Amino acid sequence: MSYLVALGFLGIFAALGTALFFMLRGNASPVAKSKRMAWALALRVAVSIFLFLGILLAWKLGLIQPTGLPVGQ
Repeated sequence: MSYLVALGFLGIFAALGTALFFMLRGNASPVAKSKRMAWALALRVAVSIFLFLGILLAWKLGLIQPTGLPVGQ
């Protein structure tokens, strides 16, 4: 399960890097650049939602257990 979470975070960072690349690229037209950057950011949001729902589903199925934090110590 930890490999899937790590893979999800790598996907999020890759989408952010792709959006940064399209934002900083200077030779493309502004319309094409903004469309590709928006698509990369939308992909980042989709991967983030999928990761959250996957963690929630794994918790409901009992694949992962919350450890809790000690309160007042």
